[in-house]
Amino acid sequence: MESQDNGARSSPITFLCLASYEKGHRTLETLKGLGCRVFLLTSLSLKESAQWPRESLDDIFYLEDQEHEWNFPHMLKGVSHLCRTERIDRILPLDDFDLEKAAYLREHLRLPGLGESATRYFRDKLAMRMRARECGIPVPEFTATFNYDAIARFLERVPGPWVLKPRLMAGAIGIKKFYQAQDVWNRIHEVADEQSFFVLERFLPGNIYHVDSICYGGSIRYSVASSYGTPPLEVTTGGGIFTTRLLQAGGDEDKALRSLNEQVLSSFDLRTGVSHTEFIRSHENGTYYFLETSARVGGAHISDLIEAATGINLWSEWAKVELAEAAGRQYIVPEPRTDYGGLLVSLARQEYPDTSSFHDPELVWRLRKKHHVGFIVKSPRWERVEELLELYTQRVRTEYHASAPPRDKVRD
Repeated sequence: MESQDNGARSSPITFLCLASYEKGHRTLETLKGLGCRVFLLTSLSLKESAQWPRESLDDIFYLEDQEHEWNFPHMLKGVSHLCRTERIDRILPLDDFDLEKAAYLREHLRLPGLGESATRYFRDKLAMRMRARECGIPVPEFTATFNYDAIARFLERVPGPWVLKPRLMAGAIGIKKFYQAQDVWNRIHEVADEQSFFVLERFLPGNIYHVDSICYGGSIRYSVASSYGTPPLEVTTGGGIFTTRLLQAGGDEDKALRSLNEQVLSSFDLRTGVSHTEFIRSHENGTYYFLETSARVGGAHISDLIEAATGINLWSEWAKVELAEAAGRQYIVPEPRTDYGGLLVSLARQEYPDTSSFHDPELVWRLRKKHHVGFIVKSPRWERVEELLELYTQRVRTEYHASAPPRDKVRD
């Protein structure tokens, strides 16, 4: 693949990938395999521990960090210095926490991709809720936490329980649930000057879903809908077992969620990239509500689940759509398989759990991580996946499961 510079210069397309945490190996490998030049900017704290695919990198640069947080002006000066001798065509953030970094650099270097305002819709839980409401997409009742009077009116008008969510954290990290208004106020006063970095929302009991998508040229080229078992917030705060499974293709839930997902990504104007978007279906009225979205591959091994069931690797396809846009070429999504899959992940009491007693033919993946246990099963029959997830959940709860306090911030 080549890029043109006013018709006078031809060279391989160059990607600068940002990774404050170790992930995205497959994206780096795919870009290199397609003929790109690939630079990686990552946290200095990862220098000794991260196993980056060095054969897929033209160079790797380290930035001093404080618990993976980067100094933006230092980052900007470093990348600008690199641009004295290297032409950067695209900037690709590999983690949720790198989206703002990429937008900051794009704005300064005038590069294509999501800018700072557009990135807010995929990182800021307040911005995405306001945008969804403006576009007629159902969202749970919420309020910003800037103004005491507005918070007081919300707590009086909206029945509890409520959840207080950090606007810029990923997933369920830092989310707290409250049943009494005074407890909300206590937490708001506890965070002090950080108060404005939260959003207060009505807690809706319901089934939680996610839709994972590939976008190119302003349209969704592929999407797959899945249903969580225990809601992620309950797993995080209550120490449960995380499960998710693909929905039955063409069913009412599948069609409703993929349609609503298309409305979200169109309204948020994600033209090219990948997305992980979450919804809830209220037990109270059966309505589907938008919860949050992202411009990245879903975490918690969801991409491994999707690949096992469909053959589509979202990390690789992310590289392909970004390169197709940069080169001005068409993108064709691979033909997916039509199997179903289910994923289970849990903390384990054992340092290195022995899971050799799990040997069903549908078992296609095991998590190998200290103090963790995890599996992916796949089958052409959705009912078989459900049966195995239920069985494995019972066994894991009895033989392996452990819990840990919920996290208020990211840590490795």
